[in-house]
Amino acid sequence: MEMNLVLAIGIIIVIGFLGGLAMERVKFPRITGYIIIGILLSPSLLNIISAATIENLDIMTNIALGIIAFLIGGSLHLEPLRKLGRSIAWITTLQSLGAWLIVTLVLVFLSPFILTIPNATLSQTYFPMAFIIGAISCATAPAAIMAIIHEYKAKGPLTTTLLAVVALDDAIAVIAFAIALGICQPLVSGAGGISLYEMLGVPFLYVAESIAIGILFGFALIYIAKLAKTPGLLLVIVFGMIMLCDGVTELLGISAILANMVAGFIVMNKARKREIFLAVERIEDVIYAMFFVLAGLHFDLSVIKVAGILALLIVLSRFFGKYFGARAGATISHSPGEVKKYLGLALLPKAGVTVGLALLAKRAFPTFGAIMMNAVLASVIINELIAPLLTKYAIFKAGEAQR
Repeated sequence: MEMNLVLAIGIIIVIGFLGGLAMERVKFPRITGYIIIGILLSPSLLNIISAATIENLDIMTNIALGIIAFLIGGSLHLEPLRKLGRSIAWITTLQSLGAWLIVTLVLVFLSPFILTIPNATLSQTYFPMAFIIGAISCATAPAAIMAIIHEYKAKGPLTTTLLAVVALDDAIAVIAFAIALGICQPLVSGAGGISLYEMLGVPFLYVAESIAIGILFGFALIYIAKLAKTPGLLLVIVFGMIMLCDGVTELLGISAILANMVAGFIVMNKARKREIFLAVERIEDVIYAMFFVLAGLHFDLSVIKVAGILALLIVLSRFFGKYFGARAGATISHSPGEVKKYLGLALLPKAGVTVGLALLAKRAFPTFGAIMMNAVLASVIINELIAPLLTKYAIFKAGEAQR
């Protein structure tokens, strides 16, 4: 008997809550429990929730990401950002480039020894694959970071810098991916010729359109929210506007995450209406439980078996790139000591944008796209398990956890 979606959602929320509570008792972040519960319920292990049901529930992931992105935008207050602007600029740039460079170098030198690809060459196979995966590695997933900040009520220079860097990372990853694609496609095909428009023009328009839509929805929400006279009605309109923003961006083929972040930023800094975010925060814990259990449900044991070694290389090299890039940026910009020591540890989560870009890469490179996709997926699974612990560690060591 096929499980219906309502039953699946009920199982996800209730069992996910119990898993989160169990992890909290042993001093782990709640989202680690959510992810582990998702993995246990997945088709690869207990098969409580089928692959078909998971696919039908993917819309819940889009909804959750929209809400999380909106809350991240609302947490970016302009005054602290101005004070930390130089620090944020240097750290964002160097940790992204650090991940791209280190991942590329490690995979270029080591992937020929661990992969068997027919007729593979350095210029047409191993370098393009490494360069594309390196570009994808720039991205950082905002959901896990936001969940841990929310769980421990974290505040301070590290938290502010972390949120700003995460907000910018997705845009940088999209641009890096477009540049890598523009360079690698001619190499793989042997046709030659690199299109500057495809490399720079297309990603610039993608980011600019996402920001424009976010500004439009941010100002629209400010004015429409005035009509809501109770917190319940305010939640109705905020939730509806986030869904509208999600739908419009999907229709236009641009970034829902970036647009919702910008909308939240506009609402917080233009209207300064904290009650708008308080309304959304009423359902925040439900959103996190659903999102991370769903993330765990996508666990695929066969992917780990096929691309496990390559995935481990991606995880380790990305960690070193992000960590030392963030540390170098913090040193150059004379950031506070806590930011310099611990920020790089909090930048490991990756999920939505990473998987989306990997899917695009798979379509663009048929010869090695499947290997690349499996390796990136496996690295996402590994990161989702270890990254929350490191993010929690960074926040506590910086002394910014309030709980």
